Amino acid sequence: MYDETFLNQFRPNVGVALFNEQGRVFLGRRAKMASSVRSGENAAGEWRWQMPQGGIDTDEHVVDAAYRELKEETGVSSARLLSVTPGWLWYRFPEGYRKRDWIGQRQKWAAMLFEGDESEIDLEADDHQEFDDWRWGELEEAPSLIVPFKRHVYEELMAAFTPLRDFIRTL
Repeated sequence: MYDETFLNQFRPNVGVALFNEQGRVFLGRRAKMASSVRSGENAAGEWRWQMPQGGIDTDEHVVDAAYRELKEETGVSSARLLSVTPGWLWYRFPEGYRKRDWIGQRQKWAAMLFEGDESEIDLEADDHQEFDDWRWGELEEAPSLIVPFKRHVYEELMAAFTPLRDFIRTL
């Protein structure tokens, strides 16, 4: 479907939809954003909210990367893997926004159930702080909180994980 040259232009990345026992999802407010992502209408930073995500290291398994990113960005290690999206979800960076030589990211998303106490959440767990605030939110609100160029990926993962979220709410 896609040749290797095309695939290699997109940074391999993993995201985590961390659900609590009520079926709400972890949302973190980005500590900083590149000015090229902001627009005049976004000066207040309403698009700073997202779920944990980050690059997959060379020869790292997707699930290992998901647990590593979750720990680095939230301090959480008390989570159980529930599902991983079967294919890659893609987005291109907007014009003028560069991350090394990548033109975008291809992502696998992991759904996890938080099994710890909220006191475990530590946004300063790593020396590279990704978030400066967090909250539990509804999965359906996530696409409207993310920067527009990532929005379609959040809509796809929302559709993929809504049945799982609904199941969590029956437990």
